[in-house]
Amino acid sequence: MKNFDLVVVGSGPGGYVAAIKAAQKGKKTAVIEQKDIGGACLNVGCIPSKSYLTHAQWLLSAEQASQHGLQINKESLDFAKMVQRKDQVVETLQGGIKYLFQKNKIDYIEGTASFGPEKQLFVNGEKLSCTNILLACGSHPFVPPISGVDKIDYLTTDTFFNLEELPKEVTIIGGGVVAVELAFAMKPLGVKVNLVEVAPDILLTEDNAARQTIKEKLQQMGIDVTIQAKIEQVEKDAVVLSDGTKKQFDQLLIATGRKANLVVPQQLGLELDETDHFVKVDQHYQTSEKGIYAIGDMIGGLQLAHAASAEGLHAIEAICGEPTYPVDQNTIPRCLYTDPEVASFGLSEEEAKENYDVTVKSFSFIGNAKALASAETEGFVKIISEQKYQEILGTVVVGSHATEMIHTILAVKESEGTVDELADIIFAHPSLSEVIGEDANSIIDQAIHG
Repeated sequence: MKNFDLVVVGSGPGGYVAAIKAAQKGKKTAVIEQKDIGGACLNVGCIPSKSYLTHAQWLLSAEQASQHGLQINKESLDFAKMVQRKDQVVETLQGGIKYLFQKNKIDYIEGTASFGPEKQLFVNGEKLSCTNILLACGSHPFVPPISGVDKIDYLTTDTFFNLEELPKEVTIIGGGVVAVELAFAMKPLGVKVNLVEVAPDILLTEDNAARQTIKEKLQQMGIDVTIQAKIEQVEKDAVVLSDGTKKQFDQLLIATGRKANLVVPQQLGLELDETDHFVKVDQHYQTSEKGIYAIGDMIGGLQLAHAASAEGLHAIEAICGEPTYPVDQNTIPRCLYTDPEVASFGLSEEEAKENYDVTVKSFSFIGNAKALASAETEGFVKIISEQKYQEILGTVVVGSHATEMIHTILAVKESEGTVDELADIIFAHPSLSEVIGEDANSIIDQAIHG
């Protein structure tokens, strides 16, 4: 029987990062994975989707270039090569994780973890002994109980990237981040896209102005968006709405969120939170059982890869008896990789106004020199601050490279900087980031261009 200081169940962004940190701290560590190394993010989520979004962006850039004197001959699309490139990216990153496991002398075990009486751990019929367990089991797609859906073949975000041929028409049920990103990825490739959302609007977790910008772009691209939809049933080639409207498809994608994987927690008899949807943990990510910790999609909060990684690092500090504190949800960036991109962190404008006297200022890219030269004028920077000390409470960036730009403001906040210090930064000219400085200066009534 092998003995370990720590066994991590799951090799996604939370699990593998935590395992490496534990090994670096001298813990004999093993990782158990029942599917593919790297978890959902690497294999069926963040990375494959960004690969396809890059292909779409190349096509959109070519179309934009043709409007400004650069004629580019576009031959027929070779989707097989796009799939091959996506697979190569995934395989490269998988190989990187395997190398890091070897470098840090981590035992990687392919198989399904199960727990017997007295919480004994088994994998592939072998019993393992360990001092601590970290559960990073992730989540799986949620499929709502729609009439007829059980009688047809449909795709989820776990199977979408197995497609070997481009569909002619895809209907996506869902209007969240993943659904919208995949709509952006498919339409420039020549696929007719229908987006069907039962909620009052798409992207309800995003800033109101950001949501409106993305909705307008979806419409400009010719994507059919239906909100407040009442789905009557699903047929073999159409989603039927209550008013009789049919959204045709040769591929149906259901992208309505994800549910925590709770098989292992149930085997262990772990306590769930008040919703019964997630594992309950304390401030150190320890569950109701001493020595058993849980992170990532299993515990709720922001279901993001980098959130899981941060939680994993904090859990390892707790396991090693080091001073630690829970991850602050208000310092986790939230990103939407559309065109334009959307990135945010902290409190929304509405949330901030409930508890603070706030100042909210937005500054558009439309007058920015780099944005004009690059034809990237869509979007804005919005900073939400409290009035007394100019503390940064939240930020929204909509525009080209927003998912990179957001970190400048976040770094200032994490360093306990204020709007005044953000305004003092000398930004290179010309750069899109100049809009950050302009917005900060507008809050303290010192803007030059506003």
